[in-house]
Amino acid sequence: QVQLVESGGGLVKPGGSLNISCVASRIPFTVYTMGWYRQAPGKERELVALIEGDDSTHYVDTVKGRFTVSKDNSKTTVYLQMNSVKPEDTAVYYCHAKFLSLEYWGQGTQVTVSS
Repeated sequence: QVQLVESGGGLVKPGGSLNISCVASRIPFTVYTMGWYRQAPGKERELVALIEGDDSTHYVDTVKGRFTVSKDNSKTTVYLQMNSVKPEDTAVYYCHAKFLSLEYWGQGTQVTVSS
């Protein structure tokens, strides 16, 4: 079955950087829109960034200029480079894949920003 497996989460200090990744398997990766969502305790899941099949990218306003989403089609992997992180970036980050009516979620990776 389709799998999205995230990795790279952890504890990072405010102002620091972290790179998280998601390996997709059993999907035609190049046609899917790949996205990163996050969910903080007590809050709804929100879109952080996405990258489409043509490599166009979109970001939520709160991370513009700090986060960068990218992908490597040969590795069927999508990345989220997080720079200048803030305590409010603390959340479980989920990988998401969507094509037409098909969509899949990863299991999530915890990112904690704290001194």
